[in-house]
Amino acid sequence: MFQDLDGSHGLKEPHQPGSRSSEKASNYVVGELGFNLGADSGACAHSSTQCCFQTLPVCPSGTGNHTSTWRLECKARAFNLLCPHRAVRWGGVLVKRPTEAQCMEEAGCLEGQIGGSGRLTEVICQASETATGEVSREQVTKLRKNLAEEYLHYLSERDARKILIADLNELRYQREDMSLAQYPGIWGEDPVKLTVALKMARQDLTRMQMELNTMKANFGDVVPRRDFEMQEKTNKDLQEQLDSLKDDYEEVRKEHEMLLQLHMSTLRERDQFYAELQEIQRTSTPRPDWSKCEDVVAGGQDRWHVLAEGKNSDQLVDVLLEEIGEGLLREKDFFPGLGYGESIPAFLQFDGIVENKKPTKKDVVNILKDAWKERIAEEQKEKFSDFFFNFLERRFGPSDAMAWAYTIFEYIKLFHSNEVMSQFYAVLMGKRKESVYIKQKETIAQLLKEMTHADSQNEGLLTMEQLSTVLRSTFPFKKDEKIQELMEAGGWHPSSSNADLVNYRLLFMEDEEGQSVPFLQKLWEQYLNEKDEYLYELKQELGLELHDKVTLPKLHEALMTIDPSLDKQTLNGYLSQAFQFPVTELPEEGEEKEEGTVIQLQTALEQLQMSDVRRMGPREQEPAT
Repeated sequence: MFQDLDGSHGLKEPHQPGSRSSEKASNYVVGELGFNLGADSGACAHSSTQCCFQTLPVCPSGTGNHTSTWRLECKARAFNLLCPHRAVRWGGVLVKRPTEAQCMEEAGCLEGQIGGSGRLTEVICQASETATGEVSREQVTKLRKNLAEEYLHYLSERDARKILIADLNELRYQREDMSLAQYPGIWGEDPVKLTVALKMARQDLTRMQMELNTMKANFGDVVPRRDFEMQEKTNKDLQEQLDSLKDDYEEVRKEHEMLLQLHMSTLRERDQFYAELQEIQRTSTPRPDWSKCEDVVAGGQDRWHVLAEGKNSDQLVDVLLEEIGEGLLREKDFFPGLGYGESIPAFLQFDGIVENKKPTKKDVVNILKDAWKERIAEEQKEKFSDFFFNFLERRFGPSDAMAWAYTIFEYIKLFHSNEVMSQFYAVLMGKRKESVYIKQKETIAQLLKEMTHADSQNEGLLTMEQLSTVLRSTFPFKKDEKIQELMEAGGWHPSSSNADLVNYRLLFMEDEEGQSVPFLQKLWEQYLNEKDEYLYELKQELGLELHDKVTLPKLHEALMTIDPSLDKQTLNGYLSQAFQFPVTELPEEGEEKEEGTVIQLQTALEQLQMSDVRRMGPREQEPAT
């Protein structure tokens, strides 16, 4: 059952494939009905014409005369089947494809018309009566069978129509999308190209999402470079601060250890002094009243005050004994000769009585100074005692040489407080090497030269700062407290400023009896103390007792340990003095004789004590800067 374009209904024969009526319908649609499919109809008839016209109604008369109802039915069916998606040109008029709403409305009408089976049967009966008038029962049965087939075909067409409606909607959406592409900047793009680009963009998005997830997994704990550099800079600054604090801590730790050692040393000294105090309190007599000596000493109170200034009790006893002894010497006219014993020095070997020349202390000091000048200028060095007697013979003649020898000997033996006499006596009796006196005089001369060089105005004046600089450059290994002692002996006091002037030439003056000023006395005292400290350090390094034997290699190693700056010549000189060998007879290092060279440690230290021994450099070599 189909609806004509004018709204009438008619029963149509189903189309049989390959029949002549199909050909007629096709020819009629294409030719006689005036359908012009045009360029757009190719898509509708792309497979076969028979497929397109399978559902066209069959002409009921079977002749060439077509009824108007059949024509309209063919037109409608051909329009819907041949061009479901496009507009067709029909008889010169462009007929557009029905809209989706129109198609849905037509489908509803068809379903409503075929709704009741009774009505459909009635229509069939009427058609049968109108067409033939005398249709037999077999024909009615055949028509019913055809009706059932046609109904099934209708259901298939209805489903196809729904699919077409969905396709129409899809095409409408595509048309709308294509219409959007007509705007500037967008409309000129190829849809295929956009589709491919969209596909590629989705692939890129998927790939980037995977890479992003990978990056998150791999670098989730990674910090930005800027934060890392900031943290690295902060760490570097903190490390520098830590190193600085470590250095400060190490310095403070060393100072603390030094203070602990000083504290322990102070405690030991305190205990020692306390023990001595207890012993003194137990055994000592009351402190003497030295003012009683003023009336006994020649010169009275004034001279005693000069003699006693700055001296302790032991030194005052020496002064008092010297004054008493000097009086006794003046009372003697002759000295008894000591004979020719082996223990008697060569310059005193004489039998009989010897005249006392009764010189003054000033005369004796002048004679000794002249003797030193001649000794230093002497080219061929002879034994000092022989030199002394020969000097007296040249100065006073052979007849008076012995008398002057006894007189001078008695004076220098008595006056221990006089530097010139005590030093000459020590050298003459072999208690000290003459190199000690010579080296000390050279040191004093070098110090005076440095001060004169620092006095650019040649006025004999130096500031306290210049004096300190000269002392530090001349004695680089003296500690600060030693330099401070020399400054105080030179006239510095806590209230002095660096700009205060000092007459440095007065620091090297001596009185008429050979007594030097406190500055030179302090310099000599420091030399003796430094020598004692040096030898004590050597003994500690050897780790031996005084009665133990020490070998030449071991003493050599100990000297180089406590004083690494020793040169070979000075070192050989020390070893020669310690073992009482000439330098030329010392065994070379590595010889078998070197291991066999031994001496008692006490003897070696005594020999070094008599010699000129001083430190050549610090114990630990300072790193080069």
